[in-house]
Amino acid sequence: MTAPESSTPSPILLKVADLRVRFPSEAGVVKAVNGVSFDLQSGETLGVVGESGCGKTVTGLSIMRLLPERGTRIDAGRILFRGEDLLRLARSDMQKLRGKELSMIFQDPMTSLNPVLTIGEQLSEVVVSHEQMTWHQADELAVEMLNTVGIPSARRQLQTYPHQLSGGMRQRVMIAMALLLKPKLLIADEPSTALDVTIQAQILELIRDLTSRTGSAVMLITHDMGVVAGMTQRVLVMYAGRVVESGTTVDLFSNPRHPYTLGLLQSIPRLDRGRTRDLAAIPGAPPDLARLGGGCPFAPRCTRVSERCISEDPPLSPIDSGDSPHRAAAHMVACWNPVPMASALRGSEPAAQSIDLEPSLSSVAPTFTPGPTSDPVSSEQDLLLSVRDLRVSFPITRGLLFARQVGEVKAVDGVSLDLASGETLGIVGESGCGKSTLGRSILRLHRPAGGSIVFEGRDLANLEGRALRRGRREIQMIFQDPYSSLNPRMTIGEIIQEPLLAHGVRSGAERRRRVGELVNVVGLSSSAISRYPHEFSGGQRQRVGIARALALRPRLIVADEPVSALDVSIQAQILNLLQQLQQEFQLAYLFIAHNLAVVRQVSNRIGVMYLGQIVELANSKEFYLQPLHPYSLALISAAPIPDPIIELERRRIILSGDVPSASDPPSGCRFHTRCWLREALGNPPACTEEQPALRQITPTRLVACHFAEKSDASATNAIRSSRVSLAST
Repeated sequence: MTAPESSTPSPILLKVADLRVRFPSEAGVVKAVNGVSFDLQSGETLGVVGESGCGKTVTGLSIMRLLPERGTRIDAGRILFRGEDLLRLARSDMQKLRGKELSMIFQDPMTSLNPVLTIGEQLSEVVVSHEQMTWHQADELAVEMLNTVGIPSARRQLQTYPHQLSGGMRQRVMIAMALLLKPKLLIADEPSTALDVTIQAQILELIRDLTSRTGSAVMLITHDMGVVAGMTQRVLVMYAGRVVESGTTVDLFSNPRHPYTLGLLQSIPRLDRGRTRDLAAIPGAPPDLARLGGGCPFAPRCTRVSERCISEDPPLSPIDSGDSPHRAAAHMVACWNPVPMASALRGSEPAAQSIDLEPSLSSVAPTFTPGPTSDPVSSEQDLLLSVRDLRVSFPITRGLLFARQVGEVKAVDGVSLDLASGETLGIVGESGCGKSTLGRSILRLHRPAGGSIVFEGRDLANLEGRALRRGRREIQMIFQDPYSSLNPRMTIGEIIQEPLLAHGVRSGAERRRRVGELVNVVGLSSSAISRYPHEFSGGQRQRVGIARALALRPRLIVADEPVSALDVSIQAQILNLLQQLQQEFQLAYLFIAHNLAVVRQVSNRIGVMYLGQIVELANSKEFYLQPLHPYSLALISAAPIPDPIIELERRRIILSGDVPSASDPPSGCRFHTRCWLREALGNPPACTEEQPALRQITPTRLVACHFAEKSDASATNAIRSSRVSLAST
C-alpha cells in the first residue's frame, strides 16, 4: 500500500543534483539525462515513471556507477549518498559500497545472472566480497535469504543454475542478492515487468516487507502506474531526460498538473472501470534525445501548447496543490500552462469517452442449451469459430543420437470455446497456462493431438497442404514482439504484401494498391512503404504487424500479447486502433494477454486458462464484477489499480508457489495446490480426487470448480477476516 507520509521527515539518504548524462551516437550526442534533481529519505519509496527512453534507467545506473565508461559522459551534477559524492569516488571505493550499501534489482534476471555459475556461487560471492566470512558462512547466509524470499528447498537451490528456475524464482534470487547485506538504498528497475500478475504481486509484497524490516530506501523505476500507486510515497515523472512533475503519490495521482502526467494516467485501461469507446492516447512519440531543440520537449504532443512553450524550456517549479492533506512535500511542475486543478480532478481535459459498452452483453441468451463444456454465444451474432475438446501436447525426449520419448507436456488439454463474428474473446492466465499454444493451434501452427477447430463450418484440425493454406486465409495473427516478427531485410511494403503473394494475388498493381490502403488504415504515412522495420518505433512496428494481418481481409485475428511490449501511451493508440478496425471490418479477435485491465478494455467475454484448461468463461462485465473461480479472483485481486487511495485499502490474495508442470499436473483440480478457497473450506477431498467439469453456473458463465458457488463475496469476506492467504497492499 502507499504508506502515509511521516510528520517528522527522515534524514536525506540520497541527493541527486543537476545530473546530466551524455552518450555519443551516429545521430549526435544523446542527452539521456538532462538536469535531474531529487532527494530520497531513509525508509522512503520513490517512484520514477515515464515512457521508454525518458532517462529512468540511466538515472538509476548513474547512481550505481554502472554506466559504460567508454563514451559515457557525465557533464554535470552531484550524487550525494550520506553526504559523499559518488561521482568523485575511486572505482575501488565504489565497489566497496556497491552491493553492501547500494544495491540494484535489474529488469531481466535471466540476463543479469551469470549462466555458468550456480545460484549459490553468485549469492555467496556478494557476501565474501564485502564481509570477512568463509564460503561456508556465506552459503548459510544465502540459504537464510533464499528462505526469506520464499524459494522452496533453499539449500538444494544453491546448486541450481539460473536457466533451471522460473522467471518468478529468478527474480526472487535477484531480490535475495540485492538485499543480502541489508543495503541502505535499493534501486529496483522494472522489477516485475516480465512477470505474471500473480508473481508480480508476490515480488512487490516481498520488496515491501523486506525493505520495511531493514529500513532501506527504495527507488522504484517502472512504467506501471498501478505499481507506483500501491508501492510509493513520492513520484517523479520523467520525460526527455528531465523531471517534469514531482510530488506525493496521492497528490500527483489525484491532482496531476503536467499535461504529460495527465496523459499517462488517462491512457491506462483500468481494472476497476468498464470498457470505454476509446482510451485517451497521447499523440505522437517521445522526441529523439540527440535532436532536442529549444522550448518544452513535450510541446509537439501537448494539448495545452502555446508560443512560449515552443521557444522557452520551463523550469521545475513549485505549484499550488490546494488544500490537499497529502502535501507533505512540494508539488513541482515544469510547465508554462499547467493543467488547472478543476480539470485534473473533474477530468475536463480531453479524455476518453467513458461510455460503458458492457451492460448489453450480460443480457444476451445462449443460442443452444450448454453442455458440460459448451460456450454460450449471443444469438444475435454469427458463430465463426467453434473449438471442441482441443488437445495439444509436446513430447519430452531423452538422448541425442537415439532420442526416445519419456513423457509429454499437455499444453492444451480439452479446451472448448466459441467465437462469434465481430466479438472479442479475451484469454488470460499465467505464463505456461497454454494461452499462446491455444492461439497458435487455432491457426494450425501446432498440430492438435485431438479435438476439432471448426472455422466457418470447416474443421481445420484435419486439413493439410493446400486445403490448410486456403483455410488459414481468413485467420491471421498479431505477434507479441513486433520487431522479431518482421523481416529486417524487407521493406514495409514487401512485408505487408507478402501474404498477398503467398495466397496468389499476382497482380503487382493490385498488391501496391492494397498496401497503400493498409498503411493508411493503420495510421502510417505512405512514405513508410519504402522504409525498413528498424527505422520505426515499437508502436509503429506493431501497426505494420496489424497491416500485415489485415492484408487478406481476415474474419478472425489471433492477437498474442499485442501491446505488452509497448509504453502505456503507445499501448492506448494500438488498442484504440484495434477497436476501430473491429467496428469497420466486423473482425473477431482472440485476444491473449496477461494484463487484465487491457483485456477488460477490448473484450466482450473472458476465458481464464490454468494448466492447459479453461477454468472460467463468462461475459466481461459479469466476470469482473464477480469472478467465481478462486483462480480468477486471485488474478483480479493481484492486478494493480492506478489509484493510491484504492490501493491503500485494498487486500490481495497472494498465491503461493509457481504454476505446476504441465508434464505432471496435480490430481483432481489442477489448481488445488495453490487454492485459497480449498484451504478456507478445510481441504475437502473432492479437490484432490476429482477433476471438476466446466459447468454452467449462470446462462452466460461456465466455471470448473467443485465449490464455485461458495467463491462469492461472503466466502471472500470470511477468508479476509481470517487473513488466510491474503496480504494487505
